[in-house]
Amino acid sequence: MASIILIEGVELMTKKWTGYLGTYTKESSQGVYKFTLDAEEQKITKITAVAELDNPTYIAVSNNNKYLYAVSKEEEKGGVTAFTIDQETGALNRLNSLAQAGSPPCHVSVKSDGSIVLTANYHTKQIISYLTNPDGSLKQVADIAEHTGSGPHERQEKPHIHYAGFSPDEKFVLAIDLGSDQITSYAIDAQGKLEKKHTFKATSGSGPRHLVFAPNGAYAYCMTELSSEVFTLEYNRKTGEFKQLDTIKAIPKSHQTVNDGSAIHITRDGKFVYAANRGHNSIAVFKVDELTHKLEFIEWVDTEGDWPRDFMLLPDENESLLIASNQKSGTLTVFERDQETGKLTVKQTDVKAPEVVCVKFLRN
Repeated sequence: MASIILIEGVELMTKKWTGYLGTYTKESSQGVYKFTLDAEEQKITKITAVAELDNPTYIAVSNNNKYLYAVSKEEEKGGVTAFTIDQETGALNRLNSLAQAGSPPCHVSVKSDGSIVLTANYHTKQIISYLTNPDGSLKQVADIAEHTGSGPHERQEKPHIHYAGFSPDEKFVLAIDLGSDQITSYAIDAQGKLEKKHTFKATSGSGPRHLVFAPNGAYAYCMTELSSEVFTLEYNRKTGEFKQLDTIKAIPKSHQTVNDGSAIHITRDGKFVYAANRGHNSIAVFKVDELTHKLEFIEWVDTEGDWPRDFMLLPDENESLLIASNQKSGTLTVFERDQETGKLTVKQTDVKAPEVVCVKFLRN
């Protein structure tokens, strides 16, 4: 969220944004961190711990900026923790947690009206829907869907659900399963009940990981972890079905060592797609063809750090900056984004952020 100042009664944007970081807490991290990004100076400052939590690797902020939800570990249980966001300071105040036996989830998302929270669990093979209370706290588990299946890769011995998010119209939940090479569409009602509708079978051994929708809601792009590819998918908004249109590599042929594809995001104008590579340690930049919706490779940009687990486009009018989180080096990198070409230019490197995984911003 950009700050507002008053000068002689006139509102001016200071271009300072509040962001949050999800992290692992295996070494030195304390939990969830807050930071400030000065969009004019293109610089991150004031990284401070704001919530002590065990392994809050992925976080989600409600559309009204009032609540933050973090995946979390509590002794031998895993679940999600709800916080209120102080509207003046950005501080987090814990509301409550709901947890189940087993490892913590790896992904969390929240419905636009804040009524339902979703988690995806890599280890327990489950997606879980939670109802929330009017104050943003978690009310109860609404439903649990458990996957079955496997794949040919050594890491596909069972389902590994890496993502669960809402379709643009929020009529469906899409669950991305790295372990069984599947994207499953669930109808979801106002009570959070999940009804399996369709399953898209991806290329065997590809390991789909994350998904983004084009602004028109009729196309989507899926990043694979095991094969480091991006699928262009046509989406049927009435049935929740996917049809694959194209595949493009996210790493160069010359890269022959380990690479795990990670995050994928699309610009709000739908013109560019960005995908992160762990191992090649890069952001791949693609241009979207206006007619075919397929991707055209533009460039790879070094993230100036090790193991870029996630990144985020600054939610200003032009999405002028991109912030990448490098997990193994524990650093953030700030890139300026050219709105015409999609290309990225490094502006700040080596911003210390311990065991960083996920980056989120408050919205205007």
